[in-house]
Amino acid sequence: MGRQVILKSRVPKGYRHPELDNSLRVTRTKNEARLIQEARRLGVPTPIIYDIDIIEATLVMQEVNGPRVKDLLDQSGPEQRAMVCEEVGRSVGLLHKGSIAHGDLTTSNMIWSEGRVWFIDFSLGSKKADLEELGVDIHLLHEAFQSAHSHIPDSYDQIINAYRDSFPKAADVLRKVKEIEDRGRYT
Repeated sequence: MGRQVILKSRVPKGYRHPELDNSLRVTRTKNEARLIQEARRLGVPTPIIYDIDIIEATLVMQEVNGPRVKDLLDQSGPEQRAMVCEEVGRSVGLLHKGSIAHGDLTTSNMIWSEGRVWFIDFSLGSKKADLEELGVDIHLLHEAFQSAHSHIPDSYDQIINAYRDSFPKAADVLRKVKEIEDRGRYT
């Protein structure tokens, strides 16, 4: 139909029992499609889903053109970086306000396009996320910044400031992040 699309296909894993593999592929495909659509309804830019094939465990969705936020942050000056980080924090706040945990919240799963941050790959996400899941989201983002963006530590702080502004329960989540980090230090 003249649209640029991405086909995301969950291929069978030979090491899993075929029935279990099929069940996981179908469940994860349906879950990801629901989360992408729900995030979009909340105002978070996500690709439009054009088709879902449950039997083949595939999604056909809008192709979002632009650099990964991971790459953009490394190549941007302070002003653009601040704008991108504010958009990331605001959007994560919207997701969490809607009880959605992304599940793999890294700058590799964000694309900068049309002046906005688009979120992709909700494969590990969950709806009706509890405080622990929201805390793990932010913890993963923090770890991503420590490893991939250690040369721009103020950018993570900019994200958290925007997150606080957009999500009324941010303080609770950030306390949970501290608890998660403390647990990790002693295991």
